[in-house]
Parts: sequence; C-alpha cells; structure tokens
Amino acid sequence: MDRPMPLIEPMPPAADGVMPWDGPVSDTVAAIGAARAACGDTFVIDSGRDRYLFLFSPRGLQEFYAVPEQTASKGVADWKMLIRKLPQELFEGRRTLPHELFGRSDTQAYLEALEDAISRHLDGLSPGDEVEIFDFTRRLGHSMGLASWAGREMLDSPRIEELVAALDALDGAEAFVAPDRMREVARSKKACEYEAMAEAEEIISESVAARASPGDDLLGTIIERWTGETDQRLSGVARDVILVHLSSMSNMFAALGWTLVHLVQHPGVLARVRAAAGADRDLASRCVLESTRIGQRSIMLRAVLAPVTVDDGSRAYEVSPGATLATFLPLTNLSGGPGLDRYDPDRWRGRSLVSPAGLPAESVTTFGHGVHACPARPFSVAAMVRVVERLFGDYDLEPRFADPVPRPGQIGGVARAAGPCVVELRARQ
Repeated sequence: MDRPMPLIEPMPPAADGVMPWDGPVSDTVAAIGAARAACGDTFVIDSGRDRYLFLFSPRGLQEFYAVPEQTASKGVADWKMLIRKLPQELFEGRRTLPHELFGRSDTQAYLEALEDAISRHLDGLSPGDEVEIFDFTRRLGHSMGLASWAGREMLDSPRIEELVAALDALDGAEAFVAPDRMREVARSKKACEYEAMAEAEEIISESVAARASPGDDLLGTIIERWTGETDQRLSGVARDVILVHLSSMSNMFAALGWTLVHLVQHPGVLARVRAAAGADRDLASRCVLESTRIGQRSIMLRAVLAPVTVDDGSRAYEVSPGATLATFLPLTNLSGGPGLDRYDPDRWRGRSLVSPAGLPAESVTTFGHGVHACPARPFSVAAMVRVVERLFGDYDLEPRFADPVPRPGQIGGVARAAGPCVVELRARQ
C-alpha cells in the first residue's frame, strides 16, 4: 500500500506535472515556471511518492533559507538527489568531507596546484586550435581538483585519462543534469557507476601507495585521517578523494564555461578585464558571479524532518515531516527584479548584488546563503579568475557558436550548454 502524502495545512494550490526524475519533462524551467504562473508564488507538486512545497515570494524565500537544518535538511535532500546516481557505499565511512578542505588557510595550496594545472592545459594549446569551451573547462576542472586533493603527481600518472573517464562516468551531477536518465540507472542497479567507482578507487589507491610518506599537501591530510587502518586504508583514502572531487568540481567547470562564453560575447567587458588583470581582479570576480547567477539551474530542496511552519507573507503553512520545501533558482535569479535577464557584471559590488537596488538577499543566489553557502566559493572564484586572466592573456577566442542556451531538462547545478560552444584560438596581438 502506498503511504499517504505528507500533510500541508492549509493546502496550497496543486500544480499538474511531475519532477523530471519521476517522468518525462521536456523543459524543466518552462514547466515549473508555468506551474508558478498558474498557481502563484506558493504551490505544491506531487511527484512519485514525494510532495514538494515550492516557495517563490520574498517572505517565502527568506523562510526557506532560515529554517534550521535539523528541522528541514538541505543535506538530506541533496543526498536523496545524489543517491539516485552514486553508489551508497561511496557515502559510508567517510573521514573527509568536502567542506572540511576549504578553509581560508587551504586556498593558497589550492592555487599553487591550480597554476600547475592551468599551465599544463595552456601548453597544449596553439593558435588555430578549435576548442569546445565546456569540454576544455571540464578537463581543466578535473586537473585542478585532482592536483589539489589527489596529489600533483596524479597529473603525471600514466592512468590520468582512465581516472578522468571513470570520474565522468561516476559523476553524481548527472542526477540533476540529466534526471531523465536516472530511471535507466535504477534499472541497471548502478552497474556502470559501481564499475567506474572501482576503477577510480584502484587508480587513486595505486598513487597513494607509491607515496613514501603522507606528505604535507591536502592529500596528506586525507591520508593521515586513515592512520592506523590496515585493510581499509587505501580504499578509504581513495573514496574520500572521489567524494571530495565529485562534490567540489561538479559545477565549477560549468560556471567557468559560461564566464568564458559571456566574455567572448561582450568584448567591451573583456577589454576592461584585460586592462585590470593582475592589478585589480574585482571586475573578473564580478564577471564570475554574474555568469554563475545567469547559469544557475539549481533546484534548492529542504527535506522536512520535523513539523515546521512556513510563512510566505500571505499565510502560514504547517508542513509535516516527509514533505520537501523547494525553490528554483532560474525563476528567481533571472526575474526577481528588473534587468536581471541581462548580463551586467557591474550589478555587483564585491560579493554583493547592488543592482537592481532593494532586492532581498535571497532573491538572487550564486553560491548559496547563510549556513548553506558553498564553502568552496573563495577557491572557485579565485580559480576561475585565474583561468580568465591566463587564457585571455594569451589568446583571443573567436566564436564559432551563435547564442548558446542551457540544456532544457536540467534541474540542478549550473547549466550545461545544450550544444557545442566552439571557439578558434588566435594569438593575442
């Protein structure tokens, strides 16, 4: 017998439709946007065995982010998304979690590894090359991440291409980038994912075993947390590295891709970025924030664990455990105020959105809010700025694409492009 849906009192308007992991949805943004247009800023979607309470009003968004984690958990909701794709065993027994490796004191170590990874990739480029931007940033993202927490020696491993292929096959982000595929993943009982996890674990374990000592880098920190273990040491370290990598790098390459695309499309902004490179990185940082804002396709979810009252500014709703609070960033980031549908890095002052003026902080989201703000933000922004400076310092990027659009079925993370975004590299005069 199916369990009853969690109660919401009073019951908001219910929208037709399903979430894309439960049934076919051709354009997720359009579908949820249509539900909002029909039902208002607060509505319910019943999909599969789950009930989602969507909140879009200014007060509703404030309440969404303010609910304590122990009452409505973002962590549990994110896990429920990722477990559709990733093997359960990858989450069990972890001794290093992604947020633990992004303290301010760690950023310099990351940036040193970053410079090495960027140099290797730029050394492989020549004028006249045609490069697909998102493929370039994806591969660069793998190198940057692996150099940071798998040891820089991994970049010289003869098995680096095998590892990248395994990580791409394992990629948990596919749960929201291609949610329609999750039914196929379930039918196969994650056979491809288990195979990819085993291969990645083997390659990383071999590299760790070759170290004479833990080392003083970030991989050394992970290794030391497994001191005293025997049978599980290498596999434990490897799975820590895999989970950190998948969690930390799944969206940065896409945000970097849109940053490059937008700068190619806005040569006036690019000229200003080039003029300031090395001396003042604020404009480049603002370009990263603006492209991330526009590229966001994240559905934000909070799994209700205890009874909670949510007020959307018009009425208060009593929400029972088992329900999921939700909001959808492309519907707020691009229409939460006048002009937000246009690219304009000057709408930012540092990390703060200043135009349009007077918007509640929750109306626009790049790296999250409050306790759920992404701990990798300083590293991610610094990394993307450095790639922008070095790539555009050496090359002009001649576009061979028209006006790229996001994948219509995506419902989470930063958008992947629906089609190739190819540029021809030209030596900068």
